[in-house]
Amino acid sequence: MIRNKLSVIKVGGNIIDNEKQLKLFLNNFKKISGLKILVHGGGKIATKISKKLKINSEIIDGRRITDKSTLDIIAMVYAGKINKNIVSNLQSINCNAIGLSGPDGNTIEAKKRPIKKINYGFVGDITKINMELLVLLLNNEYTPVICSLSHDKKGQLLNTNADTIAASVAISLSINYDVNLFYCFEKNGVLDLIGDKKSVINHLDYIGYTKLKQKGVIDGGMVPKIDNCFDALKNGVKIVKIGSIKMINSNIPHTKIVI
Repeated sequence: MIRNKLSVIKVGGNIIDNEKQLKLFLNNFKKISGLKILVHGGGKIATKISKKLKINSEIIDGRRITDKSTLDIIAMVYAGKINKNIVSNLQSINCNAIGLSGPDGNTIEAKKRPIKKINYGFVGDITKINMELLVLLLNNEYTPVICSLSHDKKGQLLNTNADTIAASVAISLSINYDVNLFYCFEKNGVLDLIGDKKSVINHLDYIGYTKLKQKGVIDGGMVPKIDNCFDALKNGVKIVKIGSIKMINSNIPHTKIVI
């Protein structure tokens, strides 16, 4: 049986915070053939607003510590400002998008991360993706735009890593579709040499990834991103790539994750 192709794209980095880059990305996103879903965070904007409000924003190993004040800002920024800005821009170019956060249609269920060595606060670990809702929207020609908020079904919003949401959505929908997962940010891919934009690694396997982590070439927020890439490939996703906003519609250099 021939299955439909689905592209799940996560956009992050400095793209969301740059109006020109965001519009360029969204135009590229619209041109993707077939079904598609967009996932976004917005941590840099949330950090800027936190600083203006004199609220400390702490990040450990690429993951944000989320206290009550930080959660309030994230909810406003992710589900409000950023999500609706992206959706309205997509509508302006005739891409019929619909904005979603975790509680909307019960899109993303999660449980509050238990306290171990670090108390991450109101951070959610995903327990379920509402695959049926996303299939319904896709089948009716809507393009879901999902922000990185989940909920615990008890009335509590939870901050959840956007890279993890993208991988979880891709894995869940791989039952129904042939899914390609793209992580788009301001660089051309995973770099072999820090600071050298041309040193893009074309193919990255787990052994190479481990070596680059040991060298400190890959650290911070790139670690959970690439961990999610390997998790996706091991659980039904066909192709996973990391690179710039142009890679989704061209053959420019990028990193393909392989197992």
